[in-house]
Amino acid sequence: MDASLGNLFARSALDTAARSTKPPRYKCGISKACPEKHFAFKMASGAANVVGPKICLEDNVLMSGVKNNVGRGINVALVNGKTGEVLDTKYFDMWGGDVAPFIEFLKSIQDGTIVLMGTYDDGATKLNDEARRLIAELGSTSITSLGFRDNWVFCGGKGIKTKSPFEQHIKNNKDTNKYEGWPEVVEMEGCIPQKQD
Repeated sequence: MDASLGNLFARSALDTAARSTKPPRYKCGISKACPEKHFAFKMASGAANVVGPKICLEDNVLMSGVKNNVGRGINVALVNGKTGEVLDTKYFDMWGGDVAPFIEFLKSIQDGTIVLMGTYDDGATKLNDEARRLIAELGSTSITSLGFRDNWVFCGGKGIKTKSPFEQHIKNNKDTNKYEGWPEVVEMEGCIPQKQD
C-alpha cells in the first residue's frame, strides 16, 4: 500500500512538472518579461501590399488589419511615455498621398511621446528631406536610407537624446525579396523605458 501511494505522489509530481513546461506568455507575445517601469511592445511591417502592419503595446493591439486602422505608407501610433495611454493612430500614404499632412503631424508630436512606426507597401516615395529629418529627430537612423517598398519598423520618442535601439529595416532588392516586388516582413519586440518625471 505504501509503495503504491508513493508511486501516486511521484506520478503527481511528474504531471505537474510536465504541465509547467509550457512557456509563459508575456505581454504582446514577446519572448521575455519586461522589467518594472517598462512597456512591452511588438510590431511587424506589412507583408507586400496584402497584409497590413501590426503594432502592439502592453498587450493592446494599437494598429492592425483586423482593427481596420492601417493603410499604405507609414503607419504611426503615438503613446504617452509616462502612462502608456494611446494618444493617436494614423497612416500616411507615401505613394499616392501628400507628405505635407505627415510633416504637420510629426511637428505636432509632444515631448515625452513614444512613437511607433511601420511601413506597408511603400513608405518612402513621397518622403522628403524635412519629413526624414523630423523622423531622425525621434531617434531613427534608417530613415535617411528608406527607399521604395523597403520594409521598416521603428520605435522612438519625441525629445529622445540618443538614437533609438528599436529599429529594423530591410531594403527592397529584386534578388533577395521574399515576395515578388517586396522584401520579407520585419518584426521587432522589446521593452520601452517608461518616461520618468
